Amino acid sequence: MLRILGKASSINVRKVLWTCAELNLPFEREDWGSGFQSTLTPEFLALNPCAMVPVIQDDDFTLWESNSIIRYLASRYDGEQLYPSDARARARVDQWIDWQASELNKSWSYAFMSLVRKSPAHQDSLAFDAGCREWARHMEILDRQLQKTGAYVSGEQFSLADIPIGLSVNRWFETPLGHPHLPAVSAYYERLSQRPAYRLHGRNGTP
Repeated sequence: MLRILGKASSINVRKVLWTCAELNLPFEREDWGSGFQSTLTPEFLALNPCAMVPVIQDDDFTLWESNSIIRYLASRYDGEQLYPSDARARARVDQWIDWQASELNKSWSYAFMSLVRKSPAHQDSLAFDAGCREWARHMEILDRQLQKTGAYVSGEQFSLADIPIGLSVNRWFETPLGHPHLPAVSAYYERLSQRPAYRLHGRNGTP
């Protein structure tokens, strides 16, 4: 059985749990990370030298990095409906997965660390205001994309790209800051919430 190492409250672990739910893939999960088993132990570092969750073990195959994991699971376990084999359709999905990791993720870092994690290193008011503006700018990019598709981030059908993006949207609405009116993002949030797997692992109230 698939083994998932990582605490369920982690946004990156939740990507993997949500993907497993969409694929009806059974797994066993172990709590690792802050507040649980340390990722700095030799045992864990042998699996992931970066000391980060999640890590999966699929028989004798070990993999870390959440977006790589969800791509692997969809490719290995009949996830064509989530991650199409057609090169152009897959590239469109990959484009938005990578955008979430490289752009959207970075944009919310300062504001989230300040407001939710209460990090002493993230309490500069000017940096906070700049971070909020940058986060809003990226959410506006997403809103325009969702206006174009009228449904999901890479097109009319739910895809693997909606898993990291959908979790970022949950983080947007759960972080206590002023949110500009983004009607397509709000509609998308409610659309995703019709999916049992998202209600379980995406909109569970955990930042």
